[in-house]
This record gives sequence, C-alpha cells and structure tokens, in this order.
Amino acid sequence: MTPAAFKRSIRDLQVWCSSCMVAFAGADPIGVLIGAKRSSATLIHRIAVHPDHLRQGHGRHLLTSLGSKLAILGPPRIVAEVPETLAAARALFNAAGYVEEARLTDYLWEAGVLPDAADGRFVIPVTVEDLAANGLLGDVHPQACWERAIETLTARKDDISGFAVASDERIEACVLYRTREDDPQRSAEIVALRSFVDDAGARLRHLLTVLRTRGIETLRFPKAHAAEVAETELEGLGFRPTGGHLLFGATAKSA
Repeated sequence: MTPAAFKRSIRDLQVWCSSCMVAFAGADPIGVLIGAKRSSATLIHRIAVHPDHLRQGHGRHLLTSLGSKLAILGPPRIVAEVPETLAAARALFNAAGYVEEARLTDYLWEAGVLPDAADGRFVIPVTVEDLAANGLLGDVHPQACWERAIETLTARKDDISGFAVASDERIEACVLYRTREDDPQRSAEIVALRSFVDDAGARLRHLLTVLRTRGIETLRFPKAHAAEVAETELEGLGFRPTGGHLLFGATAKSA
C-alpha cells in the first residue's frame, strides 16, 4: 500500500487512525492492523504479521487490543472480509472468537450475447447523488460489503458513473460502476446493481447491454452478498463466480 493509497482509504473507507495498531519486537515493527470505523461497525481493513514472527500470537493480540478499546469507545460491532483462500487468516479470526456470518462472492461478466437494447425502455444517466435523492441507496442492502456501503459510494461519487431504466414515475433499475485503472476503456467494477421491479432481470440485462454498447467488455462485481442480487439472477445475466470472501463478525469486549 502506497502513502497515496492509504490517504485515499482514509477518505473513501473511513480508515480511523486510532483504530490502527503496530506490534513491535523490541524496536522492530512486526505486525500491523488497519481499522476503518463507521457508526455501525469497525472493519478490519488489513492485518498482517511479518513472516518471521507468525504463530506467536501477535495477530490475535492486535485483534484483542482493538476489541478492548472498542468495548469502551464503540462501536461494538467488528467485521472482517477475509479472502476464502487465506486459510491462516480464517483460522486467526476463528481463534479470536469471530463468527462466520456470510459468504461474499466475486463475479465476473464478459460481454457476450445479450438481447438487443432497442426495446423501448428509457435509459438515463444517473449519479450516486441522484439515487440517494430518490431514496434508492440508504440501507436497502445493509449486508453489502464495506466498499459498497452508502458512505463509500458517497466518498467516491466523482469516480462513479451510472445508468438507470426509468419510467414516467420512477427509477426501475440502475447500475453504478467505476472504470478500472488497468483498462479504463473496456473494464469496470460494479458498485451497485439493483432492480426495483420484479421482471426476471430484464431491466438489468438491458443496462448491461447499454454498458456493452459503450465499450465495456468486462465487469467485476466483487464481494456480492446474496441479499443484493440473487446468485441465480446474476448467473442469468451472464455473471460467473470466480472466488469469494468470508464475512466474519464479532462484538467488542474487554480482554
């Protein structure tokens, strides 16, 4: 992580300096915990221990120290989104008393055959502010990962583009996305994908077609909770799972 990226995480993810800790062996830093704090919870954004000091209790001590602090200052809820491939990290959180609450699935969409976009639906550009003003963000999906919470979307609003299917009365479906720095012309990351009508995914499929006509060939939808969009619906839209994260949760308590 570069200093610039760390500064962005303070703005975008509310990394909270007083929830960040460093473990030392003598004068040598050997472990670090970076925490992000909001009114609802604290996120363990990063935790790492130097390879020469693994399995000596340093990671668990960092978690315990943070939990003791939050038991007094709050918020009491602590969460972590751990890549399912990191067995050692999963074991650490289990040992520290965290409970596995959900699986967050990473999806990939590559432009393929979709129905023709010219079906009469009215598509308009939308922003994070537009959706918030219409009450379409908020806490509709409280299970969304930290990077798709309303606070993150608001902080990153200038980097997010979007489209919506609209009728005369309301917005019926929307997609918000950020282009990827490694391929900004053809690849993007979805930060919101929602339909507000029961149409078997037709409006969302239409919005994906709109993105494809604008040159987007690959979409990544990381850490998707089933409450945001059902797995069967995403697969029907052409998304395929590529991995996942496990959501761990705990309540802060004094050591």
